[in-house]
Amino acid sequence: MSSHLEKEWLEWIREHIALVLGTGLFKDARLTRVLVEEQDGSSTFSIQYKAISRETLETYYSKHAEALRKEGLEKWGDNVLSFRTELDVLDEYTVHHNLN
Repeated sequence: MSSHLEKEWLEWIREHIALVLGTGLFKDARLTRVLVEEQDGSSTFSIQYKAISRETLETYYSKHAEALRKEGLEKWGDNVLSFRTELDVLDEYTVHHNLN
């Protein structure tokens, strides 16, 4: 994404994420910046949603995805490249630190 659009896009995507989570079909979402230096100075971001189940993901696809994707395409057009990838979590690990 071009650096001159970044601030506006970040404001918009945070609202978009809230709309997706507002469907009640996801547990959480994570917005990250990909730590890579693009030659043209542009930025790359990743949004990862965790669905409650395969069934809720299918419900999202059938009832919400098209309208939300269309909104983003109408607003950003060719200025933003996006793609979707489904991941199957095999294991999750968390370290809890004792800060005392």
